Amino acid sequence: MARVKYTDSDVALMARMMRAEAEGEGKLGMLMVGNVIVNRLKANCLDFKGLTSVPHVIFQIQGGNYSFEAVQKGNVFYNRARSVEKKLAKQTLDYWWDHPSKHALWYFNPYAPCPPTWYDQPFTGQYKQHCYYEPKANTCEGAYRW
Repeated sequence: MARVKYTDSDVALMARMMRAEAEGEGKLGMLMVGNVIVNRLKANCLDFKGLTSVPHVIFQIQGGNYSFEAVQKGNVFYNRARSVEKKLAKQTLDYWWDHPSKHALWYFNPYAPCPPTWYDQPFTGQYKQHCYYEPKANTCEGAYRW
């Protein structure tokens, strides 16, 4: 059973996002970005209430901007999804989740050491250049559901 409902077009969209955000961090880095997308879809709390599909997560606007830098700036997000990224996207939609992105709802590349919190949310770990953050305890049960 998949972690969330999705269509083939969701897989392709998520694959493009994973590539655009983390291609330089290899397959594991792309899996972690994909996992954050799935976590946001499952969370239904904090900044992620009412998100009902992969496109809703990827094209979500917060504070007047798209949530993901790759959508804001375009970069490789608008390139077609390749089969390798589609396979990785399907993995995260179906079953993959692991530390440090396991329960993370946020990640970013600070171009410096990872801060201990980000917007008051605790640091869970770092993979290559990305720092991952999960919700504070008892603020988002949905982020901890499989």
